[in-house]
Amino acid sequence: MFDNMNPLDRSTAWLEIFLLLLGAFLIGYFLARYYYKRRCHKEIEELEREKNKYKTLSMENPNIRHDDGLRVVKTRERAGKLAFEPEPELIVREDLPPTLDFDSFGKATEADKDDLKLISGIGPFIEKKLNGIGIYTFEQISKLSAKDIDDVTALIEFFPGRIERDEWTKQAEDLRNK
Repeated sequence: MFDNMNPLDRSTAWLEIFLLLLGAFLIGYFLARYYYKRRCHKEIEELEREKNKYKTLSMENPNIRHDDGLRVVKTRERAGKLAFEPEPELIVREDLPPTLDFDSFGKATEADKDDLKLISGIGPFIEKKLNGIGIYTFEQISKLSAKDIDDVTALIEFFPGRIERDEWTKQAEDLRNK
């Protein structure tokens, strides 16, 4: 009577196992589908809210259009006219080189040129740079103020403090008086 106790020997055992596995698969499939469907709906609702936010922004300014989440600013009409007048921007240029105040130390031309290489610390290269910014004579160098020295240093791109250290103004005064 209890000789054949193996449950798989029954004819309906395989069918019962198949139905149990099929039921477990269907329950997992529909639960996962429900979960991801809700998650996708939440993301779609967030995207719609974001899109509506851009639409309200474009209602405030007709020159701004929003298509598919992109921000587009209409700058020109079909005829090439500006769609709106741009606001003028105040541009502050700090990278501009300083300008020299020739009224303080005088102007000279190339005809008045002195041999600036006689000043210790000025070689042919620096002499060309000085001539390029309008300094040609010992008299000009001897009349340089502290601000003028800073401006000349910035314009000729020379070592800061070198003009004072080499005493160009004193040397130029001595050479001018000879």
